Amino acid sequence: MDKITEIEQNIVAALKSVFDPEMPVNVYDLGLIYKIDVNNNFDVDIDMTLTSPNCPMVDQIIEDVRAAVKTVESVRGVSINIVFDPPWSKDMLSDEAKLDLGLL
Repeated sequence: MDKITEIEQNIVAALKSVFDPEMPVNVYDLGLIYKIDVNNNFDVDIDMTLTSPNCPMVDQIIEDVRAAVKTVESVRGVSINIVFDPPWSKDMLSDEAKLDLGLL
């Protein structure tokens, strides 16, 4: 496994420790993370969305995501882009999240 793939896997694990304050599910299993890109300098670019464009906790979620990613060894910088295309839907939930929310 190359170093970038290892870092990406560690980022996913770190993101699973960040929970949406309004739901008992982490942001990764909620399907809020659309893209994780690690460049050769180990800077990370993340595209993510929110369950609602009017989410009142947006600043807290972004800071929690940034803090979690920065804990990953070798990560230098973190850039988070909030996107709403495609819009989030329940179809983006992982099976684990659907179980946690009683949807399976």
